[in-house]
Amino acid sequence: MKKYFVTGFVILLPVAITLLVLGFIINFLTKPFTGFVSSVLESLNIANNGFLFLSHEQVIVYTSKLLILILLFLITIALGVVTRWFFIRTALHLGDKILHRIPIVNTVYKTSQDIIKTLFVSDKNTFKQVVMVPFPRADVYALGLIARESPQICCQKAGEELISVLIPTTPNPTTGFLLMYPKKDLILIDMKPEDAVKYIVSCGVIVPESPRLPP
Repeated sequence: MKKYFVTGFVILLPVAITLLVLGFIINFLTKPFTGFVSSVLESLNIANNGFLFLSHEQVIVYTSKLLILILLFLITIALGVVTRWFFIRTALHLGDKILHRIPIVNTVYKTSQDIIKTLFVSDKNTFKQVVMVPFPRADVYALGLIARESPQICCQKAGEELISVLIPTTPNPTTGFLLMYPKKDLILIDMKPEDAVKYIVSCGVIVPESPRLPP
């Protein structure tokens, strides 16, 4: 019985986590507009009846969320097209300068902007190389992902070139430690980042396959 329970748990847990994350994202995006769209649907007498096991109110809410997601998707695409226009791009550039000059706001805005550009726009191989590093002591190793070169001032103080390495925590890889290592302390691993994350999330249960050596 225990074996069957564990097998079912392993199968259902990733599905449950995925549904929870998707539900959170959908609610986060649609909640500010759900009330307005639902009232519009009610006034237009759309979806007056229930559907299958859903009540009239649930049909209205779910239809509203679907319409909001579609509208947000279209608005995002339209915004991407519009920003390519010269005058709109100039206005956005001016707004960007203004936000950079507002105290407190500029710190949050610039930090978010830099992170997004680094992760999604930059062509650098950020978090693409898996390494083994000594952590938390010299004779113990942890898996990490190379972020990029450490700040120059840190390298100057240390007297050598340093590399910033993200060490995710188990079983929640969204938190971790950002450590700076000399290049000589990094052991490069021929492992995909997603395989390393799976190994960390599973607490070492899911072991990545070793790459086949050429004959």
